[in-house]
This record gives sequence, structure tokens and C-alpha cells, in this order.
Amino acid sequence: MNEPAPQVIKMYAAREEIYPREIKGKYVSLRWLFVWLTQLVFYCTPWLQWNDRQAVLFDLGARKFYIFGIVLWPQDFIYLAALLIISAYLLFLATAVAGRVWCGFACPQTVYTEIFLWIERKFEGNRSARMALDKQPPSFKKFAKKTGKHLTWALLALWTGYTFVGYFTPIKVLGSEAFTLSFGPWEWFWVVFYAFATYGNAGWMREQVCKYMCPYARFQSSMFDKDTLIISYDKERGEPRAPISKSKQQTGNGSCIDCSLCVQVCPTGIDIRNGLQYECIGCASCVDACNSVMDKIGQPRGLVRYTTEHGLVNKYTPAQIRERTFRPRVRIYTAILGLIVCAAAASLYLRTPLKMDVIRDRGSMGREVEDGMIENVYRLQIMNTSERGHTYKIRVGGLDTLTQVTADQVVVAATETKAYPIRLRVAHGVGKPGSNKIDVELTAIDEPSLHVKEHAVFIVPR
Repeated sequence: MNEPAPQVIKMYAAREEIYPREIKGKYVSLRWLFVWLTQLVFYCTPWLQWNDRQAVLFDLGARKFYIFGIVLWPQDFIYLAALLIISAYLLFLATAVAGRVWCGFACPQTVYTEIFLWIERKFEGNRSARMALDKQPPSFKKFAKKTGKHLTWALLALWTGYTFVGYFTPIKVLGSEAFTLSFGPWEWFWVVFYAFATYGNAGWMREQVCKYMCPYARFQSSMFDKDTLIISYDKERGEPRAPISKSKQQTGNGSCIDCSLCVQVCPTGIDIRNGLQYECIGCASCVDACNSVMDKIGQPRGLVRYTTEHGLVNKYTPAQIRERTFRPRVRIYTAILGLIVCAAAASLYLRTPLKMDVIRDRGSMGREVEDGMIENVYRLQIMNTSERGHTYKIRVGGLDTLTQVTADQVVVAATETKAYPIRLRVAHGVGKPGSNKIDVELTAIDEPSLHVKEHAVFIVPR
């Protein structure tokens, strides 16, 4: 008896090349607006100057983050955590309101894919021309077009990698190093790595990143409900599908003429008429495509549109959909997000750009010096996080007769950390044997409101 042949189950479908068709419409224009805005911010920000330095610079070597007039240190990590929380919360809130609107309009993968597709069209032509070119046998013309496209992609990717590293190494310094090809090893690595990632993701993988690599596509549905705005096909109005006749549409058929234009413009190659799919990135290209067809055949727009599941079923008006979109759940989320933003902004505004740690010299315990006085030695670790240098006055207190032997003024330059040793003494018999609490206060002479006080202990020998 012959055994049945083993079945091979493929866990990954072979990729079929997708040739998105170019379309015009308000959502395409909106997406290009986001492309311009995001790339102007990304490419131009490192070149902005602030107080004779780069306006935005994450100097990992010096452990300082410069963001316009704000200088953050490792001790300010809480603000970075707050920024990440706010960003994540904004993404989740946007998803609850309008589905994958971030993916469709502002995600770097979408933005760079759109740019790379534009370059591809300039070299290879429209959708049908690109499909025909790929089917052609090798030729000089085909080689020239492909080579020009890939060289342009590579140059853009390298410029993107250079700009990315410019956020961590001063971009003017990076520019002089690029001119002489004298990058450091880490600079070479990150420029090439980021360029390779941009070239590979936007030029080759494209929709594969959204479908298989992005985790957001997998858990987005957990943030949807029946009042979330999604791109939907109005099946009741569109079915049954039938091509339009030369004279007029046949009676009894739906509005969908089965032109498949909504499929041709989709960057992930799905058919929105099959319902919501996790591959849909919410770019709304199919909405613009379908609306253009409806205009041509004299049908109302909106066969494919942004709407909600409740809106489709209950035939809500746009006003009713908006009212239910900003439902109590979303309003509560917005209020919580607003409170987090306000709290973080207030904390950042009210923070003192001066930090001090008082570290007692453990190698030199409390000791008796001349005149029978007791002396302790400390090191003040002073961090001036502002962009102005200051002279600070040191005051001590907490014990009677507590005096400072060393100079009571110290100069700390802008954005500098300085270790300053001080020696404190008290008269014999003052304080209890063992630990005694004392205070060390630091005040800027030219700006008295800039001050900080820390506690320490003074050791009296037993």
C-alpha cells in the first residue's frame, strides 16, 4: 500500500511584486503633506543653531541631550520616559479614534516608501510601464533605468543615514569628516546601517515590513471597537458588482463596477471590498480611487470611505459618526493624555537647572585638628545644567560653630560638572558622638533664585 506523499505547509507566502498605481485625491495630497512636513523636520533640524551650538543634539559621549533651550542630563531620564509614554499614548489614542491613520500618513516606512515609489516612477514610468519593463529581457535601456533608480535610492539612503548620525555627532563636524572620509568606526557603522535599512525597507521590502515585521499590525485590532473610524467598503450599496454598460449602468446592479482600481492603488495589494484586513495601513488611496470612478460614472462618492462599523450598519450621518467617534472613552483618554502632558511640561518648566551631590570623604573620617576642632572633608559634585556660567555661594548649617575652611565660592561654567572639595569644622564638644545632620546650600550670586540645598552628615569621633 502506497503511503500518501507528505504535505508541505508553507508558513510564508512567496512575495508577489506590487505595482501601486498613481492616483490623485485629497487623501493622497494629505499624505504628501505629511511626507514634506516630516522630512523637512528630519533633514533640517540638525542644521538649526541655538546659542552657538546645534539646536538638537544627543551627545552620548558627553551624556548631554540638547533640545533647543533645554539641556537634559542622565539624571533627567524621567523626561525621556515621559516623552515615550506620551508618544505611545498618542499612538493608541489615534488608533482608537481613526484606526491605522499613523501607518497610512506619518509612519517612516510609509513616508520613505512613498518617496522611493516617486523616484521609481520618474525612472521607470507609470504602473503599466513598470510592469512591462520587469517582463522585458535584459537590455541596455532596462539596465540604465534600473541603475539610475537604485543609485538615486542609495544616495537618498546615505543622506538619510548621515542626517540620522547628525543628531548624535554635531552635523558640521560630521560634514568635515565626510568630506575627508575620516568617520569614526561607530559613525561609519550607523551611517551605513541606517542607509541600508532605509534602502532595503523602502526600496525592496515595502509592504512586507507592514505585513510581517511590524508588531503594530498584529495588535491594532485590540484597540478597535465598532465606533473606530476605518476604511470600509459599503457592500449594501456596492453589490452586486457589474461592469458598467456603454450607455448606462444596468438596473439592479450595485454601484461597484468592478474596475479593481481600489486594488491597483493599494500599497499592500489588498482588496478593501473583502472587509477590514490587518494588512490595510489606512492610507485611503482606495478612497481617492473609488471617488474618482464614482465622479466619472455620475454616482455619489463614498462607496469606499472612512466610516465606522456602527455607521455602516445603522446608516449614520457624518455628524452622528463624529459624535460617536469622540465618545466618552476617547474623551477620557484625551483628558488623561492632557494631564500627563501638562504634568511633564510643568515639571520641565519648574525644574532647577542646578544639581548638587554632597559626598563625604570616606577615606578621611572625622578627625581632630589644631585648636581641638573636629574636621570632616566632603566633595561637592555640582552640575550646572543651564547654558550660562555662574558663581555660586556655599553656605553650611545645622550645627553650632560649623564653619567652612575652604573658599565659600565656586565658579561652574555652562553645562559643566565640577567636583569641588570643602572642609568643614566644628568646635570640640559640639554635636553628639557619631552622625550629626548638616545642610549644604548652593546659591548663584548673580541669580539668587537659582539655589539648591542638600543634606549630609558630620561625623564626631566617639
